Amino acid sequence: MHDISHIHDFLACPTPRAWIDWALEHPDILLIDHAHCEKKAASTAINLMFRYVDRPELLDALSRLAREELLHFEQVLEIMRKRGVTYDHMTPSRYAAGLRQHMRTSEPGRLVDVLIIGALIEARSCERFAALAPYVDDELGRYYRFLLKSESRHFEDYLQLAELYAGEPIDSRVAFFVEQERRLIAEKDEDFRFHSGIPSQIDAS
Repeated sequence: MHDISHIHDFLACPTPRAWIDWALEHPDILLIDHAHCEKKAASTAINLMFRYVDRPELLDALSRLAREELLHFEQVLEIMRKRGVTYDHMTPSRYAAGLRQHMRTSEPGRLVDVLIIGALIEARSCERFAALAPYVDDELGRYYRFLLKSESRHFEDYLQLAELYAGEPIDSRVAFFVEQERRLIAEKDEDFRFHSGIPSQIDAS
């Protein structure tokens, strides 16, 4: 398995076992929301490319990232079709919105925060693929392990861009968002999603 120790060092907590059990109980939702996540990741990258046309490093990195995310979207759809799982609308988890509510509104703070949040979402996705891989069936396990390399690189791309455009150290800002992310992962959620917290019926302690 691709080494993701740097991901574990970056995130404040591992995925709770209660979430893994929840995922295994909802295999169809796991696949559908995974597909949505790949599509949203591509959309986020493309939207940033439209908004920040004067940032060549961002354009180069996020163009490549968007292509990879759309390829992953197609791959997940193919897995779903083979399993008879229908791709459909799904309400998002509170995860991304919970992070974005803390974004600054003036530049370059807004861009830096968007990039830090992007790094966190990619890092958590990578960590969850690794957490799930030992428990799912062989096909999904192989696919999740395949995704680790690109997802961990996406995390690094976002973080490097944030550092590049900040014009100042970002350690404290990163630490702030890492803590917000930890809270979202540890708190209870009513609905299972790829980035949800733990089941509401489980004691969060």
